[in-house]
Amino acid sequence: MSLPAVLRDLRAAEDSAGRPAGSVRLVAVSKGHSLEQIGAHVLAHSGLQPGGFALAENRGQELRDKVAELAGSSDHPALEWHFIGPVQRNKVKYLKAVALIHTIEDLEQAEAVAKAAEAWGHAPGVLLQVHNGEAQKHGADVAELPGLLRSVRQTGLEVRGLMVMAPYDDPAAAERVFADTAAQAAHLGLSELSMGMSDDFPAAVRHGATLVRVGRRLFTQED
Repeated sequence: MSLPAVLRDLRAAEDSAGRPAGSVRLVAVSKGHSLEQIGAHVLAHSGLQPGGFALAENRGQELRDKVAELAGSSDHPALEWHFIGPVQRNKVKYLKAVALIHTIEDLEQAEAVAKAAEAWGHAPGVLLQVHNGEAQKHGADVAELPGLLRSVRQTGLEVRGLMVMAPYDDPAAAERVFADTAAQAAHLGLSELSMGMSDDFPAAVRHGATLVRVGRRLFTQED
């Protein structure tokens, strides 16, 4: 599915949920794809997304290399990069160009980012990743969120919201996870919600997602 088709489905999801067009921002997940693929499938249509969109990577070195290769492009001079992978403290140094980190799950990660940001002269915004109940997944337990929010804010980082990954192949469980995460964000007074991926972003939009992370559907030709 091409980017125009994904955006068409995103606008349809907003309309179905009674939300204004453009209230949900696309995060184009470019991990594992070459610059040629990114250019052909995503950047060529960048003007179609109201307010633009971000590119997201889940590995620090890959992000660093793509940022360097695309830097100064006359066609795309001001790309916004997000990081959606596990935050490894020894690899935070690769995230200098990132505007938003979606995956802070403990204080040690936040402290590493804050320390690096001092050297960079600027700090990325961050989201707290919420555990979705699956044993193998990353994220902070819901009960830990208020304390984690306070602690991360004390490092000087701006916490903008929450991020969650829904269980795969279980639409009912995904609905519950999205609803619970949205309720937690409201309780904590956080406005940003990174929820929903290629297969489940319409459900995430229904529950208030403001960012949806779509990769696989962007890099196929199916409409």
